[in-house]
Amino acid sequence: MCLAVPARITKIEGDLAKVDFGSYVNQEVNVALVEAKEGDYVLVHAGYAIQVLDKKEAEETLQLWNELLKMEELNT
Repeated sequence: MCLAVPARITKIEGDLAKVDFGSYVNQEVNVALVEAKEGDYVLVHAGYAIQVLDKKEAEETLQLWNELLKMEELNT
């Protein structure tokens, strides 16, 4: 199964960008496959931004992820 997660770009340097997945989870990803700018939301899979997302859609998806993570914490 493949999984891609939305993240907000906080800084771009060449083909690499710092992205924020929420809850203070930051990572560097390759943005060579998309035309994105700082502040955009992108869908990230295997270290690559594969699609630029609508802000509202991305924020709703991140909210769902946070809810799932909280549920998982309660069950462990």
